[in-house]
Amino acid sequence: MDSIFYLMIFALALLAVADLIVGVSNDAVNFLNSAIGSKAISFKKIMIIASLGIFVGAVFSSGMMEVARKGIFMPSKFYFDEIMFIFMAVMIGDILLLDFFNTLGMPTSTTVSIVFNLLGAAVVMALIKIGMSDSETASDLVNYINTKKAKEIISGILLSVVISFTVGMIVQWISRLVFSFQYEKKVKNFGFVFAGICLTAIGYFIFFKGLKGTPYYGDIKDFLAQNTYLVIGMMFAFWTVLMLIIDKIFKINILLIVIGVGTFGLALAFAGNDLVNFIGVPMAAWHSYEAWSVSGIPASEFSMEILSEKVPTEPILLFIAGGIMVVTLWLSKKARTVADTEINLSRQGDGSERFQPNFLSKIIVKGSSKLIQAFSVILPNSVQERITSSFQTPAIEISEEKAKDLPAFDMIRASINLAVAGILISIATSMKLPLSTTYVTFMVAMGTSLADKAWGRESAVYRVAGVLNVIGGWFFTAFIAFTFAGTLTYIIYMGKGAAVAILLLLAAVLIVRNYLSHKKKSNAQVDHTSLKKSASKTVQGIIDESADNVAKSMYRTSRIYQGVVEGLSNQDASALKKMRKRVKKFEDEVETLRNHLFYFIKNLNDTSVRGSNFYIMVLANMTDMVQSLDFIAKKSFKHIDNNHKPLSKGQIEDLREIEASLSKLLVDVETAFKSQSFSDLSACLEREIEMIALISDKIDVQIARTRKEEVSPKNTTLYFNVLLESKDLVKGTMRLVEEYHKSAANS
Repeated sequence: MDSIFYLMIFALALLAVADLIVGVSNDAVNFLNSAIGSKAISFKKIMIIASLGIFVGAVFSSGMMEVARKGIFMPSKFYFDEIMFIFMAVMIGDILLLDFFNTLGMPTSTTVSIVFNLLGAAVVMALIKIGMSDSETASDLVNYINTKKAKEIISGILLSVVISFTVGMIVQWISRLVFSFQYEKKVKNFGFVFAGICLTAIGYFIFFKGLKGTPYYGDIKDFLAQNTYLVIGMMFAFWTVLMLIIDKIFKINILLIVIGVGTFGLALAFAGNDLVNFIGVPMAAWHSYEAWSVSGIPASEFSMEILSEKVPTEPILLFIAGGIMVVTLWLSKKARTVADTEINLSRQGDGSERFQPNFLSKIIVKGSSKLIQAFSVILPNSVQERITSSFQTPAIEISEEKAKDLPAFDMIRASINLAVAGILISIATSMKLPLSTTYVTFMVAMGTSLADKAWGRESAVYRVAGVLNVIGGWFFTAFIAFTFAGTLTYIIYMGKGAAVAILLLLAAVLIVRNYLSHKKKSNAQVDHTSLKKSASKTVQGIIDESADNVAKSMYRTSRIYQGVVEGLSNQDASALKKMRKRVKKFEDEVETLRNHLFYFIKNLNDTSVRGSNFYIMVLANMTDMVQSLDFIAKKSFKHIDNNHKPLSKGQIEDLREIEASLSKLLVDVETAFKSQSFSDLSACLEREIEMIALISDKIDVQIARTRKEEVSPKNTTLYFNVLLESKDLVKGTMRLVEEYHKSAANS
C-alpha cells in the first residue's frame, strides 16, 4: 500500500507541470489583452515584458501557498492517505476542467477552479469519514472545513466581479470625459499627470506584490502600514516628473510606458497570486509525504496537523515553475485563442460577433436603453452636449479588411484597464484574499468597454450575451469543480492505486485529444469551396469575383442535395445530420457576405455603384438556395431521426432521378462559371423548364400513389415537402444564373 504514495508524488509532480501549462494558457488573457488590443507595443515586446513579470512574480509568490494547505479544510482532521487522495483528485479535476475551457477559448478562473476542487474533494472525504464514524453526523462537517476562510475567499471572488465592472466603468467614463477619443493633444498638454496617476497605481501594486513574497517584507511592513499615503505621494511625484521628462525631452509617448509597466505588473500579479493554483497542491503533497515518510506511522493513522504550520516554499521550485510558465506563454496557441475572446467582446469597432443574443441579454440592453433615456431627460442640454462631444468617435473611411488591422481600443482605455486591475488586485492581496485575477481583469475590461460606448446599438445584445456566457461559465466552473473533484475523491478512495492509474491515463488521453483537436482547428486550411467576399471596386471586377462564388455554390448545392437523397435512401440519420451541418456552414458564409454589404457598397467607385444592385440580387438568390437546402435537410433528418416509416422504393427512385438531373444541371452551371464559358449559360437556363416539369410529374405520381396505395401520412408529408422545396431550389438557382447572365452580357 505504501508504494502507491511514491507513485502519487511522482504523478503529482507531472500534474503540476501540466497544470502550469494549461493554467498559463487560460490566464494569459489577464495580462496580455490590454497591450495586444491597443496594439501600442509590438507583440514580441509584449511577450518579453510579460515573461519578465511572470518570472519575477513566480519567484516571490510564496506568501499565497498557504491557501492550498489549510485555506479550505482543516488538515488536522485528516490522515496522510486521505490527504493524498484529496490532492490527487484535485489536480486531475483541475487540469481537465481548465483544459476544457481553454479548448473552447473561454477565459475561466484558475482560482475558482482550485478553490472549489479543494472544497469538493475535502467535503466528500469528510463525509466518508463521518459515514464510517459511530459518533459523528452530517452536522460535524463544519469541523472538517475551514468555513470562515472559505467564505472569505468565495465572497471575495464574487464581489470582485461587481466591484471590478463598476470601478472600471466609472474610471473609464471620467477619463474619456476628460480626454475624449481625440486625446492626442490633451495627452501632450497634461498627459504626464494622467500617466503619473496610472503608474502610481501600477507601481504601488508592483512594489507591494514584489516585496510581499520576500523575507525583507517583515522589516518594513510596519513602516508601509503607517506611511501608506506618504509612500503613494512620493511615488506619484516620482512618476509624474519622470513622465514629464520622457514626454518633453525624449518625445516618447508616455502611454506606451503606462501600458508596458502595467503589462509587467499584471503578469507579476498573475504569477504571484495564481501560482498557488498550479503548484500549491503538489507542494503541499510533497511536504506531507516528507513528514509521513520519516514518522514510521502508518499512512492511515498519521495526522496531517503539520500542514497547519507555515512551511517555506523552496526557491528552486518557484524558479522552475516560473521558467515553465514563460515557455508556455511563448508556445501556447490556446492562450491566444482565449485572449481573442476578451478582445472581441471589448473592441470598439464593428465586426463579426462570436456570441448570439439570448433572452437575458435583450432584456438588459432594452432596460439600459430606457434608463439612459430617463437620465437624458434629467440632464441639462449643455451637459448632454458636452458628454456627447467627448464620446464622439472620429469617422474613418476604411475598408473592412483594413478595419480588422485597427486596434480593438485606444491607449487611454488600455491604460485604465491595467491601472484599475492593478489597484483592485493590490487591495485584495493586502487582505490576503486569493481573488480571481481573471475575474478582475475581464470585468474591468468589460466595464471600460461599456463606458466607452463600445457596446452600441449594433453590437450591445451580442456583447452582453458574450459577457453573460463567460460569467455563466465561471459559475459552471465552480459547480463542476466541486462535483467533479468530489466524485474523483470517492473513486480514488474506493479504487486506491488502480483508480489513480486509470484516472491518470484517462486524463492524459483527454488532454492529448483536446490538444490535437485545437491544433487541427487552428491549423485548418481554408476550405477551397468557401465563399469569398467581393473586394473589387468595378462592375466587371464584381462580376468576375462573384463568378467564383457562384461556381462554389453550385458544387456545394449538388453535394448537399445528393447527400440528403442518399441519407433518405439508406435511412442514415448521421449522414443527414452531417448534411445539416454543411448547410449551416453554407448559410453562415452567405450571411457573412450579406453582412459585408455595408463595406462593399462604401468601397465602390462612383462609376460602379450600379454593380451593387447586381451583387445584392446575387446574394438574395443565394440565400433562397440555402433556405431551400436547409428546409430539405432539416425535414429529412427529423423524419429519419424520429424513426418514421422510410420512403418507399418508388419514391426513392423518383428522388434519385431528380437528383441525377439536378446534379447534371448544377455541374454544367459550375463548369460554365469555372471556365467562364458564359455562352453556355443560355443552354442551362433553357433546361429549367425540363427540371420543373420533371418535379411536377413526380408530384402527380405521388398524388396518384397516395390515392391508390396504403402510404404513411408522415411519409407522404416528407416526400411532398422535399419535392416542393426542390422545385423552389431549382427556381432560386436559375434566377441566380439568369441574374449573372444578364449582368455579364451587359457589362
